Amino acid sequence: MIDQATIDRILDAAQIVDVVSEFVTLRKRGVNYVGLCPFHNEKTPSFSVSPAKSLCKCFSCGKGGNVVHFIMEHEQLSYYEALKYLAKKYNIEIKERELTNEEKQVQNTRESLFIVNSFARDYFQDILINHIDGKSIGMAYFRQRGFRDDIIKKFQLGFSTDVRDALAQEGVRKGYKKEFLLKTGLCYERDDHSLSDRFRGRVIFPVHTLSGKVVAFGGRILNADKKVAKYVNSPDSEIYHKSNELYGIYFAKQSIVKQDRCFLVEGYTDVISMHQSGVENVVASSGTSLTPGQIRLIHRFTNNITVLYDGDMAGIKASIRGIDMLLEEGMSIKVVLLPDGDDPDSFARKHNATDFQAYITANEVDFIRFKTNLLLDEAGKDPMKRAELITDIVKSIAVIPEAIVRSVYVRECSQLLRVEEKLLQMEMGKLIEKQNEKTNRPIISDATPPSASGEIGTQEVYQSFIPEEAKEGTEFYKNERLIMQILIRYGEKTMCNITTEKGEEVPISVTEYIINDLKQDELSFHNSIHRKILAEAGQHLREKDFTCEHYFISHSDPSISQLAAELSSDRYQLSKYHSKGQHIVADEERLHELVPTLMTNFKNAIVEEELKHIMRALQDPETAKTEEKYIALMKRYKEVQRIRDIMAKRLGDRVILIN
Repeated sequence: MIDQATIDRILDAAQIVDVVSEFVTLRKRGVNYVGLCPFHNEKTPSFSVSPAKSLCKCFSCGKGGNVVHFIMEHEQLSYYEALKYLAKKYNIEIKERELTNEEKQVQNTRESLFIVNSFARDYFQDILINHIDGKSIGMAYFRQRGFRDDIIKKFQLGFSTDVRDALAQEGVRKGYKKEFLLKTGLCYERDDHSLSDRFRGRVIFPVHTLSGKVVAFGGRILNADKKVAKYVNSPDSEIYHKSNELYGIYFAKQSIVKQDRCFLVEGYTDVISMHQSGVENVVASSGTSLTPGQIRLIHRFTNNITVLYDGDMAGIKASIRGIDMLLEEGMSIKVVLLPDGDDPDSFARKHNATDFQAYITANEVDFIRFKTNLLLDEAGKDPMKRAELITDIVKSIAVIPEAIVRSVYVRECSQLLRVEEKLLQMEMGKLIEKQNEKTNRPIISDATPPSASGEIGTQEVYQSFIPEEAKEGTEFYKNERLIMQILIRYGEKTMCNITTEKGEEVPISVTEYIINDLKQDELSFHNSIHRKILAEAGQHLREKDFTCEHYFISHSDPSISQLAAELSSDRYQLSKYHSKGQHIVADEERLHELVPTLMTNFKNAIVEEELKHIMRALQDPETAKTEEKYIALMKRYKEVQRIRDIMAKRLGDRVILIN
């Protein structure tokens, strides 16, 4: 854990223009700098860097933040890795809290395993390049695959001789402990307690973490012995869990972000050949079905996946079962079927990047349509198989989180399958209901009665009447974010003065007003980060020189600092021409009207959402069967309408938005 004082020193030393200009060509424009965004393709500069605020932002794709967030996004590092990157650049010593003995032991073991893997990588590379067997067998294989020297070096490919314990002997000779040679899976122990190399007689493919460390190895046998497995992989260890790793992710991450798409293939050579042809946004699942951990890894960088298949129908049918998990994550999935006789490896060797991309564009098909057509061909005219097919397709659609997307797929599948859309909708509704029951997902329930105190009394309703997955898209959530934006920018500023009973005028800050106004109606923000920011702002408000913007942008919690940076950035800037000869009223000059209006908008949005909820409940045929429930709902509806009328008078005709 890096202490806050060190974080502050790093942020003070790291000049954002200096750091960003290493990756982006910047031109001065007024007080700021502009350049082409490094996170997406563009022809007109929309990436702005503000030296005064130490922030950057792309006004096209929206990415940006402070200097740490920029390095995190560009280099695909974690928050603490980005801090260490900058500390090294500016020669700042990192001070971290003292670890417990147990934590030290775990950390020492992990570091030892990575060190041993680094030794093994270098050993395998040296054998490939300098050993007679490496050159005549291993290098000959890579040459046969058409791999260039620069690609072999880039992916750190290697070779292991057929000697039973060559690596083990070299490791022990250099002082590496037997314990770690076993724990990494590089060696295994025989009955006589001697060591044997796991990867002997194979070409070696190192597997890298996101930060480029070697976490495991894959080895391919080159002889035709059918008794020996063609591929051998490192077993799971304290540093390696196969279900959480993707081959090639380290080399692909920046290209995936830039292209906003990830190609998914099966094997090591598929990835390497595609890189050599110029297509770098590609990863491999290494012959296994996708796992939740691998999906989360891809989802960090893009929402769009294109799966490349060869013509092997048996392999396709086996792999599509795992793709439902991608749909469940809300990802957009395309499928490309390569020409007969080609896999991604062979196809990439025949085409350059431009031709490859052109083929993808011309032949990619949405996954649901692909799966539907594939299963239709298999089912033929058999009614039982067609019924199974319909159930299978509906199951895939049901896991998609977006209701609109589900609806579009149901309509299209209805036409493809020649089944009534209403029937598919009913079947899907049953499946979604079962999923909700299994996951205990909140379901809209009866309206909650008003609280005994407070004007609005919607706190319990606020937390329960909206399904969890819908809350961030609701109107009151948008208003909540607007309030947070004004808090980050002006939280410590005086909003107005109030007169006490003694006749004294007391200044009230923006933060104090927001806290008191929420407390009055027994409300709190739904978002946990918002709640934490508001609480901390209240705690530090009386400190000398405290400013919300600086405090939260340099916060040790990366989720808070990232949000603060986003909310602090101005979406639009007036040109000098527009500001000539006229006084532009800044938000800071009208806090006394802006903050109360935002708070009222927020509360009004909650009330409007509750009215919609009650109306849905009243329209439910099940509600009408219980007179007592129906009367209670009608009573609550009238009460909430009364509250809405009160707030409508407050709002008047004003509509105030900030960017």
